[in-house]
Amino acid sequence: MRPAWLFNRSLGRALLWTAFAVLVAVGVNLVGISIVGDVSAWSLWLDDHAGYFLVWRLCLYGATGYGWLWMRRRLSWDKDTRQRLFRTEIGAVVAVLLLEISVWLT
Repeated sequence: MRPAWLFNRSLGRALLWTAFAVLVAVGVNLVGISIVGDVSAWSLWLDDHAGYFLVWRLCLYGATGYGWLWMRRRLSWDKDTRQRLFRTEIGAVVAVLLLEISVWLT
């Protein structure tokens, strides 16, 4: 008997999208390294432009939050689902805050 979660179509789709995102990130880094010459120059370029990346991330977080609120207003859930959704929202906000704090500390 095989586990159902292992052969779930939505899990497979999520894994493919994750692999695609990782490949795009690796590709962008490789192109950046080849443009500036070496890894240390690429690292310096990223450090010099960190403020622009912060603005980009804040815009991305704002757009995601706006879309989430738009979706949340249009759907109706029972009490149990609302509580689970609220815990998920808190977890997402904490994860984003920890990510930004870790970027700020480095």
